[in-house]
Amino acid sequence: MSNTTTRRIFLGAATAAAATRVWGANDKINIAIVGLGGRGTSHLNTYPKIADARVAGLCDVNQAAREVAQATLMKTTGEKAKEFVDMREAFADPTIDAVSIATPNHWHALATIWAVKAGKDVYCEKPACYNIHEGQAMLAAQAETKKMIQIGSQHRSVPFKIKGMQQLHDGVIGDIYMSKGLCFKPRPSIGHKDDSPTPPGVNWDLFLGPAPMRAFNELRFKYNWHWFWDTGNGDIGNQGVHEMGICRWGLGDPQWPKSAVAMGGKYGPPDDQETPNTLLSTFDYGGRELVFEVRGLNTNGEGVAPPAPRPRGGAAGAEIPRPAAPINVTVGNLFYGTNGWMAMNDGGYQIYKGSSSELIGEEKPTRGEDSTKLHMENFLAAVRSRKLTDLHDPITNAYLSAGLCHLANISYRTGHKLNIEAGPKFTADPAANAQLTRPVYRKPYVV
Repeated sequence: MSNTTTRRIFLGAATAAAATRVWGANDKINIAIVGLGGRGTSHLNTYPKIADARVAGLCDVNQAAREVAQATLMKTTGEKAKEFVDMREAFADPTIDAVSIATPNHWHALATIWAVKAGKDVYCEKPACYNIHEGQAMLAAQAETKKMIQIGSQHRSVPFKIKGMQQLHDGVIGDIYMSKGLCFKPRPSIGHKDDSPTPPGVNWDLFLGPAPMRAFNELRFKYNWHWFWDTGNGDIGNQGVHEMGICRWGLGDPQWPKSAVAMGGKYGPPDDQETPNTLLSTFDYGGRELVFEVRGLNTNGEGVAPPAPRPRGGAAGAEIPRPAAPINVTVGNLFYGTNGWMAMNDGGYQIYKGSSSELIGEEKPTRGEDSTKLHMENFLAAVRSRKLTDLHDPITNAYLSAGLCHLANISYRTGHKLNIEAGPKFTADPAANAQLTRPVYRKPYVV
C-alpha cells in the first residue's frame, strides 16, 4: 500500500470520525485485533468475555495465525470476523470502532499513530513504544486526535495492587527512598539458525515494517524478536516494563530522572541473542532512587523476611492462626521506606515494619481475577466516556515507564552514565542522543 493510498484512507476515515459517537447502552464496540501471536491470542480470548465488546476484525501478516484465530473466534462466539493482512485496511474500515494492538514492539508506535489518525481508539500492548522518539510521536498523535490510547499494563487495573499503592502513598512505610523492580525470569538459549526462505503465507516486509530489511530468519520471527535490537528491547522491555511501571507507580509516577546508569551482559551459552540477559540499572530522582534488575539465568528470589513465630496459647479449643508465608519476589517489586518495606508480586503484597520486619499487613488477589479483562474493561469504559482521565494507564503515563527501559538500554549500549535534561535529551552526549530514535526508518514505515 503506497503512502498516497495511506493518506487517502486516513483522511476519509478521520473525516467520518470527526463527530464524536454517542454510545447507546446496548451498543457493542467493534474491535480489530492486530497481531495474533501470544498476547494477541490473549486479547482474542478476553474480549468475548466482555459484554459490550465484539471482535470484528483479525489482522496478522501470517496467514496461519489468522486462520487459527478465526477458528478460535468461531468456536467461542459463533461469529466470523473480517480478516486483514495489512493493518491499514483494518484502520480504514468504517465498521471498526477500536483496535487492540499486540504486534512486536517495533510496530507499537506506528500502528497506534495510524489507528488514531484513522479515527480509532487504541488498546496497545506494552511497552508503549520501541524508543523514546516513537513515544513522543504517540503523545503528539493523541493530543491531535483526542483518541483514547490505553497501554496494556494490566497491573494498573488489579484491585489489590491499587490498594497497595494507595497504602504506600499514604505513608504506611514512611518516606520511600528506594523503589526496586525485579525481572528474574530464566530464559532458555535461542541457539543459532541460518537465514532461510520466507515461509508461505508470511508477509515478511510487513512484519519488519520500520525495521531494516533483512533475510527471513526463524529466530527473528515468533517471540524471539524480543532479543534483537531491530525489533525488541530485551527482557527489560518485555516482562520488565510491567515491574518498571509499578516502580514508578510506587514513587507517585514521577517524570524523568536526573540520571541513569546500567551495566550487564549476555552471559551463558553463546547464541544469536543480541540483548543482555542480565542488566542492573539505577535511576536517580534526587533524594530517592529506582533500581531495576533483569536476570535471565538461574537465580534465587529477593525480599524474603523471616516468618513470624507461630502464636502460642489461647483458649482451649481455639484455633491458633498461622503466620503468612513470606513473599519470595522473583518477578515483582520491593519498596523501601524510612519505617519499613513492602514486597509485591502477582500473588499479593506484604508490608513489614521497622528493623525487625514485623508483618503489619498483607493482601491477596481475588480468586479468578483476570487482570487483562479488568484493564480492557477500563479501556472500553473510557471509549464510552471520552475521558482520558478514566484510563488507568494512558500513553501519557505509560510512555514514561517504557522510557526508563529505553534509558537503561541506552546506558548499557553506550557503556556510560546518562545525565538527563528535560525532553529528554542527554547532556553533551551525542552517542546517547543518537539512540533516542532509529538511525533510519524504512519507507513507507516512518515514525
